[in-house]
Amino acid sequence: MGIFEGESLMALIRSVGYIGLFGIVFAESGLFFGFFLPGDSLLFTAGFLASQGYLSAKLLVPIILLAAILGVNVGYMFGKKVGPRLFYKEDSLFFNKKHLMKAERFYEKYGPMTIIIARFMPVVRTFAPIVAGIGNMNYKIFLVYNIIGGILWTFSLVLGGFYLSRVVPNAEKHLETIIMLIIVVSLTPAVFHIIKEKMSQRNG
Repeated sequence: MGIFEGESLMALIRSVGYIGLFGIVFAESGLFFGFFLPGDSLLFTAGFLASQGYLSAKLLVPIILLAAILGVNVGYMFGKKVGPRLFYKEDSLFFNKKHLMKAERFYEKYGPMTIIIARFMPVVRTFAPIVAGIGNMNYKIFLVYNIIGGILWTFSLVLGGFYLSRVVPNAEKHLETIIMLIIVVSLTPAVFHIIKEKMSQRNG
């Protein structure tokens, strides 16, 4: 199992604490090199650990929410400043142009709603605010969608993990399986979009 799964993920959260969680969520929310970091599974597991007394939910929720909103905001500013030059950047360990192109297609299709929808889609959520900045999306509109998306993402996953132990007996024994299911579910919209896009290309 990787460092971002199961027991390893719980150990990571315990070791990095609130500051580390803030940094991970901030980077994964809007810095292009943060796309590989855990998002959904991290929030869910942190919420579960809060229910076990390892973290305080009253501190965890605002810290995660602030990191998510600020991270996306920085991604927007980065895209606005760097602009189209990113599309000419060579692929590297921390940057892959196809992720940027995928986010751009989502933005073209869903407009401002992309900022909310992308919150629940790994990789896309990292690049969506950058694309919004490149496209010069009105900042006030962007900020509203950013805050709404941040609230929905943070509360649904953190509180979902927090209340897990009340719904599932001996939840800690099944946490790894539940995290894997969350990862699969979070990837489903992206997979569906790719399949739909390929089918459209064939029909076209």
